[in-house]
Amino acid sequence: MVERIADLAGLSRQLLSRDSLDHRLHLVFGDCAIRVDSNSAGLIGQLMRYYHGFVSRREWADLRIVALEAPALDFAAPGLTPKPPDPGKSKIKEEYAEYPDGRLVRKRLTGMVFLLGPQVQMAVGPCVANVNQVVNFINSRHIQWMLDQGGLLFHAAGVAGPSSGLALSGFSGAGKSTLALHLVSQGLSFVSNDRLVVRHTGRELMMFGVAKLPRINPGTALNNPHLAGVIPEAERERFAALEPEALWSLEHKYDAYLDQCFGPERFHLAAPLSGLVVLNWKRGVNGLKVNRVDLGERPDLLPAFVKSPGLFYQPAKGEKPDFSDPAYLALLESHPVYEFSGGVDFAAATRACLDLLSPLRRAGWGGR
Repeated sequence: MVERIADLAGLSRQLLSRDSLDHRLHLVFGDCAIRVDSNSAGLIGQLMRYYHGFVSRREWADLRIVALEAPALDFAAPGLTPKPPDPGKSKIKEEYAEYPDGRLVRKRLTGMVFLLGPQVQMAVGPCVANVNQVVNFINSRHIQWMLDQGGLLFHAAGVAGPSSGLALSGFSGAGKSTLALHLVSQGLSFVSNDRLVVRHTGRELMMFGVAKLPRINPGTALNNPHLAGVIPEAERERFAALEPEALWSLEHKYDAYLDQCFGPERFHLAAPLSGLVVLNWKRGVNGLKVNRVDLGERPDLLPAFVKSPGLFYQPAKGEKPDFSDPAYLALLESHPVYEFSGGVDFAAATRACLDLLSPLRRAGWGGR
């Protein structure tokens, strides 16, 4: 039983008094260096495999994160508040409490607890059994760091060529990750799977990705030769026998290790943003339609990519960042936005995206 919590700093000291942090991992995500300390060699090994390509030997770090392997905590936290489910969902997955020096977030299903504040960044609980939640926490700290530099969070995947890139957004289940991987199969680099931070750097609009591996469904793997090895052979035969509609609706997911599927140096976390694609298509409809749109006249498309930072983001003391719809409109004002509507057609969408990134089209992308 953890004693009643007065502040996160005191709780972290209480937790760390029980274990020594003998295992360490250094990660570099673009300009952000992160050090992860843990009492579990097994957890560090899993994280090292997951973040292959971002592991570093640097000793300094912008952020220090502690991942403490422990039983699910039984603690006396006053007034944990349930986080309302996301739109279209009904299950409460998280609860949280505010403290003078930060926020505590608890995952109801796994019992994992996360402490986040200016001086404390800690994941504690059965980390090895829930390494995906530790990965998400590390990535959330990177997103916090990026948002602190300025910019807005997008619910989008990202791909890039040598000098330009596209953000790929879409309503739930639209297939933005599937389209991104089709484009990587055509020689583009992967920038991000599901989250992008977009900001002006003075000279150009840039998108910054998160080191999160794409989690793909069996249909995505079966329809992309580069991803064939993601599904074990026995399961591949079972999935291949399903009808397309049944395959599309499956919730089963696999991590796609990009270096194994496409070769080394295909995951780049930053690229110039040349345009935004919004997937607003439907299955069972014939013909892909590609149209450039004015977001000021199409506010219905904003929910496809506007993303709240959520529980794992805290603005700096005294800061009130503007994450409003007008802020997104202003950020994208001089950059083209394309709606892909009509029927779901990944082959046609891949060709359309490659055309949008071609030098002939890129020359005209300075404004409307």
